[in-house]
Amino acid sequence: MLSGRGSNFLAISEGIAQGRIANTEIAVVISNRGDAPGIAAARSAGLVTEVIEPRGRPRADHDAEIIASLQAHQVELVCLAGYMRLLSAQFVRAFPQRILNIHPSLLPAFPGLDAQGQAFAYGVTVSGCTVHFVDEELDHGVIVLQKAVPVLPGDDADTLAARILEQEHVAYIEAIARVLSGEYRVDGRRYVARSDGN
Repeated sequence: MLSGRGSNFLAISEGIAQGRIANTEIAVVISNRGDAPGIAAARSAGLVTEVIEPRGRPRADHDAEIIASLQAHQVELVCLAGYMRLLSAQFVRAFPQRILNIHPSLLPAFPGLDAQGQAFAYGVTVSGCTVHFVDEELDHGVIVLQKAVPVLPGDDADTLAARILEQEHVAYIEAIARVLSGEYRVDGRRYVARSDGN
């Protein structure tokens, strides 16, 4: 699911094509914006696409239409790739521990919008990105994988954001492969390797 240029979607698609995410296919690409460059890229790649715009409807109604589409396409894992709308509780409950999001900070630091700007303004020396399961709170779900990115002396928010984005493309592929491997499980707030077959 995407709202903009879809660079993480393109990285995921490439990761599948290269075999870095095994036994996986993109069932459908959904956008809330018909003019999103990412949806045009998905169409060009021959993928099934749907544009489901909010059109002033309540979030629950909009999400219900997306849920129905995902279920019709038998989607097993939902990947938010720059999807710029909050999901309703009803959406999260429809896909428990089956929705992934990527966020450009080392959560729980700097949730929400403009995470790179927040990190830069705060003066941190290390930032990065986080792939996490989506729950009913913003940028809060169990962390699957993180990549650290140093903040360099000459950085500004834009240069930091560009370097973080490079790592997002790597992290999302690794995280999806980890989730689909079945070799990990949620244990409280942690995502850990299965050691006992459970």
